[in-house]
Order: sequence, then C-alpha cells, then structure tokens
Amino acid sequence: MKVDKMKKEDLELMSYNDIANLILEESTKKTTAELFKKICNLLDLGEKTYENKIGAFYTSLTKDKRFLLLDDGLWDLKKNHSVKVLKIEEALEDMEELEEIEKEEQDEYEEEEEDKDIIYDENPDDDLGDDLDDYKNLVIVDEEDLDNIEP
Repeated sequence: MKVDKMKKEDLELMSYNDIANLILEESTKKTTAELFKKICNLLDLGEKTYENKIGAFYTSLTKDKRFLLLDDGLWDLKKNHSVKVLKIEEALEDMEELEEIEKEEQDEYEEEEEDKDIIYDENPDDDLGDDLDDYKNLVIVDEEDLDNIEP
C-alpha cells in the first residue's frame, strides 16, 4: 500500500524511520529535509515540529541500518546498494604489488644516480705542480731589504 494512501491513524502508530522506509521504497533518493517534510505533511505536523525534530530524525536515520547516506547527501535504502567486499588476501596481494613497484622505481632512481657522470680529478697534485712552477723564480725579501731593491 502506498504511504500517501495510508490512514493518518496508521501512520501515527509507526516510527518516523518506518515511514521514511516506506517513502524510499516508493520513490527515489531524498535528502533528510525532503524525507522529514513529507513525514510531517503525512502526519499533519506543523513547521515548529519540523524544525524541532529534524535533527533527531537525522540522527535516527544514521543509526538505522536500513538506510544509507550517499556521497551526494541523499538517503536511500541499503538494500538498493551492493557493497564490494575485498578479501584480505586480495588486499594484501595488492599491497605487495604496490611495494614491488615502489622498490623497482627506487632501484631505477638509484641506478640513474650512479650512472650520472661524476668526474673526479684522479691526481690533485697535477694542478699543484703547475702552480709551483709559477712561483719558481720568486724570492722572499724582508721589509728592510725592499728599499735596496731596484724596480
């Protein structure tokens, strides 16, 4: 029987969640406000009741296992949706695959770093010898002797 055609007396005997369940069985997904507004209209409840009880209604929907709050903020019946259950073994295999890929990428990175051309001077004294040749003819002179040297 459609919820709109039910007697008010019958609806008053039902909980808000049970009425919401009937509404969602008949129609598409609805927001919390749309569901509770329809319930208030069916029970001839005033706007004040709507404002005072909508928070409690939302809480009761979240606790009731028959309902499912979707990503877009709409409520639907859980029985209309399937839940994908991952087996632990499959999840572990996926994690192992990811770890292997990360290790391979790390190894490739390390190999690239090793392959970079880093040139080190094998004998640093080679350049030093050239510098020493430049100073070969120099003489150390005291300050007193500076006056005696001809320019």
